[in-house]
Amino acid sequence: MPSIKLRDASVAFPIYNSRSRSLRSSLLARVGGTVQADDDGAVTVRALQNITLDLAPGDRLALVGHNGAGKSTLLRVFSGAYEPSTGAAEIKGRVSSLLDMTMGMDMELTGADNVVLRGVFLGMSIAEARSRIPEVEEFSELGGFMHLPMRTYSSGMRLRLAFAISTARVPDILLMDEFISVGDQTFARKARERLEHMIDNARIMVLASHSAQMIRQYCNRAILLQGGCVAREGAVDEILAAYQQGQQP
Repeated sequence: MPSIKLRDASVAFPIYNSRSRSLRSSLLARVGGTVQADDDGAVTVRALQNITLDLAPGDRLALVGHNGAGKSTLLRVFSGAYEPSTGAAEIKGRVSSLLDMTMGMDMELTGADNVVLRGVFLGMSIAEARSRIPEVEEFSELGGFMHLPMRTYSSGMRLRLAFAISTARVPDILLMDEFISVGDQTFARKARERLEHMIDNARIMVLASHSAQMIRQYCNRAILLQGGCVAREGAVDEILAAYQQGQQP
């Protein structure tokens, strides 16, 4: 059964060559309590601190918080891209992350080759990834460009290819940072329909967003992140109200 379990999970990033007093002061001023400097001047950014969380089938979780609160880092822990520095994260099920859709792709390879490369990166077998090439070609509307190096693509074409690969199968766990819009109006409508299908059929969904309307539409629970910590957890309207209250001067 798909599930996400975090137990006192923390993620810390040591900043090397950071002993300069001016750099330390700048970091501390910008990030506040999420940056720590020891007596020797070494700096560590504590992106997440002691997160304990359980997600089961049917959960549609919203991550709420200002920029830098830890939402994207937490999504990357869910995806397996980051492992906790301390604590534990146990992720069961097939995960599809729409955070970094071009990760693992190579500009010198053809679109078809990148379907295989990105597909394997997402956990497909080579055979399965190859079998997806015709479907990706049709959905992305790239035609003959599928057999040209990706460096010849426009930015929009690259994004359409990456989106088509990343959404080629319905995952057990779907991770999103805001709601993705790609391409022109016609393609964007098709992409939204595919995303709606994935959301409806994924067993677990996690959405980081600043849009209260979107969170209310797609999520059934929420957590408020502040400085890498879970400040509050509960019903969507309760967490949105707490976040909006905290945003007021």
